[in-house]
Amino acid sequence: MSGESSAAAIAKAAKAAFEASQLIPSSERVKALQEIRKELEAAKDAILAANRADLEAAQIEVDAGRMSSSLLKRLDLTKGDKWDSMLQGVTDVAELPDPTGIVTYANELDDGLELYRVSCPIGVLLVIFEARPEVVVNIAALAIKSGNAAILKGGKESNETSRLLSQAIQTALSKTAISSTYIQAIQTRAEVSALLELDQYIDLVIPRGSNSLVRNIQNNTRIPVMGHADGLCSVYIDQSADLQKAVRIAVDSKTDYPAACNSAETLILHESVLSTIWPEVAKALLAADVKLLCDPPSLSALRALSPAPPNLSTHASPAPADAYTTEHLSLTLSVKTLPSLAAAIAWINAHSSHHTDSIVAEDERAASAFCRGVDSAGTFVNASTRFADGFRYGFGTEVGISTGRIHARGPVGLEGLVTYKYMMRSKGEQGHIVGEFGVGEGKKQYKHRKFAASAVPF
Repeated sequence: MSGESSAAAIAKAAKAAFEASQLIPSSERVKALQEIRKELEAAKDAILAANRADLEAAQIEVDAGRMSSSLLKRLDLTKGDKWDSMLQGVTDVAELPDPTGIVTYANELDDGLELYRVSCPIGVLLVIFEARPEVVVNIAALAIKSGNAAILKGGKESNETSRLLSQAIQTALSKTAISSTYIQAIQTRAEVSALLELDQYIDLVIPRGSNSLVRNIQNNTRIPVMGHADGLCSVYIDQSADLQKAVRIAVDSKTDYPAACNSAETLILHESVLSTIWPEVAKALLAADVKLLCDPPSLSALRALSPAPPNLSTHASPAPADAYTTEHLSLTLSVKTLPSLAAAIAWINAHSSHHTDSIVAEDERAASAFCRGVDSAGTFVNASTRFADGFRYGFGTEVGISTGRIHARGPVGLEGLVTYKYMMRSKGEQGHIVGEFGVGEGKKQYKHRKFAASAVPF
């Protein structure tokens, strides 16, 4: 079967599975998630063995200069608590309230004629991601809980891990009333290209990965795309900043997981902190092996230090022209000095990717102005940019992070995977028709009486 015909069959199966699932009770979706966790636990040894094989193959690519080390880090499913967090994410999503069937508007248009606006699934999702194999489970959990079918495409570097994760998910679904084709995985770029043309079956594309991946998808499909192209996050140290907070937040935002999209890539300094807070922040960053790409004022302040940090000469250098538009995804941080809060807000809005930005400040008016003035999906006060994550927000997990302004913004959890429909019911003996309403003798007028409703009563 060719890539094109295979993709069409996959998309049709996903659409059919989605449509069939709309009459299945939400309790069955919870059962499916419980079964998925059981299958993943049972298949843990095989999945981690596949992950080790993917890592070994990826290391060869890194050594040959064909893959970045940051991509390799994202691939490792054994790093820290990643495996346990992945499993806990499934349980957390299962325990969240059902996002579908919620009434957000109810209006009685006439005696016995009721209109309801009700949350419902989007449909079939196509999710394309690089390296991070746990995304397979994250997306599957959110899709199932929110009533959406999903087609998943991971990077070739995680093929074996993704294949076994998908296999476990489909095995779990086969034990429920939900079709095993509700969650499907594909392997080739040819299938992706073909799927991007099938807007009659696929309702939303969610790319997670590099700038080039996201841009390529946005430019090659008619299907709506939700996602972000870059994670150019910044931390701004205000003139009112507390020293200890500045050190902690700058270091954590950069070093906790440098390869993540919510890692800080730029540190912005109010010019008044150059000789006070900046030296201590810089020392902490240098001690954490962070390379600093500095503008002239921040670099001059460091070179004036005595004694100089031992690695200053190797880890602090002038910022190249593209430093402030580069997503480093490594222990590299661009540094910029500005004269005021207003200048910092304007600079962030002009140079960031509108993902997440944080201010370190004790002045509440400065904090308030920053949060309202910076046009990003997340604006934080005295907190690391690394908090910009669906799991940390309490969403259970996330399908991705959106820097768009329509429908969903920031970490996208269950609420970002539902839309709404309008449902109307007439309880009139003869039903209701529009021809009875209007201006003139014998015509009825709309009553438009809003009323409270938590669910549709039919």
